[in-house]
This record gives sequence, C-alpha cells and structure tokens, in this order.
Amino acid sequence: MPPRTVGAPVPVSPSPGQKTVTATLTAKPATLDLGGRTVSTWAYGDAVPGPVVRATAGDFLRLTLDNQLPADTTIHWHGIRLRNAADGVPGLTQDPVKPGTKFVYEFTAPDPGTYFFHPHVGVQLDRGLYAPMIIEDPNEPGGYDAEWVVVLDDWLDGTGTTPDDVLTKLIADGGPANSGGMGGMGGMDHGSMGGMGGMPTGGPPWGDAGDVTYPFFLINGKPPTDPDVLTAKPGQKVRLRVINAASDTIFTLALGGHRMTITHTDGHAVQPTEVGAFYIGMGERYDAVVTLADGVFPLVARPFGKTSGGQAMALVRTGSGAAPTAGVKPAELSGQVLIGSQLQPADSARLPDRNPDATARLDLQGSMKPYRWGINGAPFGSNEPLTVKAGQRLRITATNMTMMSHPLHLHGHTFALPSGLRKDTVLMAPMESLSIDLDADNDGDWMIHCHNIYHAEAGMMIALSYVA
Repeated sequence: MPPRTVGAPVPVSPSPGQKTVTATLTAKPATLDLGGRTVSTWAYGDAVPGPVVRATAGDFLRLTLDNQLPADTTIHWHGIRLRNAADGVPGLTQDPVKPGTKFVYEFTAPDPGTYFFHPHVGVQLDRGLYAPMIIEDPNEPGGYDAEWVVVLDDWLDGTGTTPDDVLTKLIADGGPANSGGMGGMGGMDHGSMGGMGGMPTGGPPWGDAGDVTYPFFLINGKPPTDPDVLTAKPGQKVRLRVINAASDTIFTLALGGHRMTITHTDGHAVQPTEVGAFYIGMGERYDAVVTLADGVFPLVARPFGKTSGGQAMALVRTGSGAAPTAGVKPAELSGQVLIGSQLQPADSARLPDRNPDATARLDLQGSMKPYRWGINGAPFGSNEPLTVKAGQRLRITATNMTMMSHPLHLHGHTFALPSGLRKDTVLMAPMESLSIDLDADNDGDWMIHCHNIYHAEAGMMIALSYVA
C-alpha cells in the first residue's frame, strides 16, 4: 500500500457526560545529561521519558502535538484500540505533521492498561520521543501501596551518531539495497555487522536479538551510573508498570532480592504468576506487583545478547545501605526467566469462543546482506495488505522465517494467542510460528510490523485493511 494523502481528520466530540482529558505534547530538540555526558536529542518537552498521560478507561482524550522539530513527525498511541484517524501512521491514517504546525488527536481510550506513545516516522523512536500512557481501571481493586512506571530504553542519539546515521550505515554495510531484490527472502542469514560493532548470537531463546551497538541502556531516562531512585517503605506492595521503549533491544528484568508477581501484559489481566525475572521485547508492557524488603536493591534490565553498553539499572531504596555497582548482576538473572507469551490469560481477558471466519498468512522475512526486511515476500509498500471484513474473526498464522527475534505489533486491535492470552505485541523467537486471532471490530487501515524500528523502516511492515 503506497503512501497517500489523507487530509485533516473529522473532528469528534465527547459523548454527554464523558470526561475529557486534554494535554499538549511539544516535540522539540532537547539536551540530556546521561550520567555526566551531555547529549542532544529530540524529546517531548525537556525530559526523557516525556510527560505521562493519564486517563481512565472510557475517557475522551484530546491531545495536541506541537511539532517544534526540524522534521515531520506524528504520534502513535501504542496499544490503544482507538479510531483509525488518530493512530498516527503517516501516509496511512494521517498526513505527517510539518515543522511549526500542530495536530490534534481525539479518541476514546476504551481499555485500562499500561501503554506508551511515540512517533511513527522513520527511526524517531530511537531518539527521546516516547512517554508512558496510563489508562486507569475504574474497577481496579488496588491492593498495592504505590505505583512505579519503569521505562526501558537503549540509547545512542547524540553520542557521535544519530538513529538516521545508524540506519543509513546498516543499509550501506549490507550492500547495495537492490542486490538480489527480495529474492530468497527466507531471511536465514544474519551476517557480520561490519562497522556496527558485531553483535554475537545471543543463544536461546531469542537467537540473534539485535543489530545495533548502544553505548547506554536507560531506566526512566537515566544510566546506571546516575540511576533513578525509587523509594518506598519496607513491606509495602508496589505495582510496577514496565514499558520497553527500546528500538533494538530485548531486556531481561529482575529486582535483586525479590520475586515479582506478573498481573498484566499489554494491558490485559493474566493469571497471577510469580517470577524472579522476565523477558520483555520492544513495545511490550508487563505489570507486576512486588512486596519490598528492607534495604537498597538493584532493578536491572539486562540487554539480551549484547556485550557492550552495560545494562540498565535503577535503585529501589526502602532503608539504609550502600548502592550496588552499575554492573551488578542480581541472582534472579541466573534463574528461570519467564517468556511472557507462556502466561495464561485471566478469564476476564479471553476473547469469546468462536471459530475463525477468515484466515491469513504473515511471514516475517529478511537478511543482513542486503539489509532488507519484509513480510510476505516484499517490503512495505510492495507487499499486498492483509484484508478482513468488519465483524469477522480473523486468524493470522505468523511465521518468523529468520534467525532473529521480532516483536510483532498490531495497531488498533488486540489479539489472542492459542492459549487465549491477549496482547498487542508478541515476541517471536527465530523460526517460531504461532496463530493469533483478532476480532475485526475497528474499521480502517492498520499497520502490523516488527517493533525493532530498524527492521520496520527497512520494510518489515504490512497493512491490515478492512474491505466490504
């Protein structure tokens, strides 16, 4: 589906009695201090992550993007089942927002959960343009004393390169972009990284898990040498809302000296599951509750399969004690690590039982040499959209035909794995195949793509279009 001119969205208004939440998000150049190193980047305001947008399920949101960047941009509200005109994909759901102009996003947020927002233009996600969106559950029973939003990221912008430079180099190091076309896009090859630093194969379960070398990994915008400090009292129960806003990095997350109970993934309730550590792919979100011990503990997000740049770490402080070192490895990281797609859904999160009305195939393909990624034999713009009719239950058989892991993200909908687990982003291991079911209840043209931003920009996207 080639890019198209969309025009201004039709304004909408809240229903009678519906609460309206408003905010202005200013995308602009910013300067950050990463543990004593100053970097220039783009951000929403002056901080990374940007300001949290909070609302309650069922609220009407009217959010204004003020683009003060030197480039076009948009905002995609990741995971929200919103109206198509507000989804933020340039050339598909809206026209890009030009520098010096504003764009108003209006939509109802129907589902509670942990979400985030970011651009859908080029590799802008790999700058500082991301922020949490928390949609509260009006029926939330609570049962915890505090809530911490934990945003994970990999960082290179302003360290002598930019994400655009990195993408250009990946393509150049992969050889001529037209060499071999999409040819044998079975994508079994993940060759040497040339000048990009040479990522080793990460081993099971995710194989080769990234293309890019990062000098920093961050939690809430801070490196482990200057960590974010999360404070509470011993014995308190805290809800963690963990968001992986990284562009090229799967993390393994653990809180030293503690076990956590996973309660939600991508906003949907699961059967509570106690873990010492869990994997989180790009674009995924997990909620967990933890009862805190007395002392100072490292909250560590270790990059999977990457040997440079260290790790991300924040400090949890409930009492006295010396802070752990930036490279500390909690014992929990050496134990069993949860693969999130193996969680079981809460009954309340299941789709109604129903046989599929239609089926579709989605093959993830690609290679490093040339650096080209695609779906169903071609890069986005050359592949044929998947189609569905309103009201259908669509079963998509997704197959990862590469030796890399890919977080597969669906816009505008959630889907159910064969277990019934509800998600909007699922981390697919090398050569893995799985079926995902979705109800076609949100008319429009939507994107399905790998949430490794470099793979997406190199073609690993496809449209899902409603047809009559």
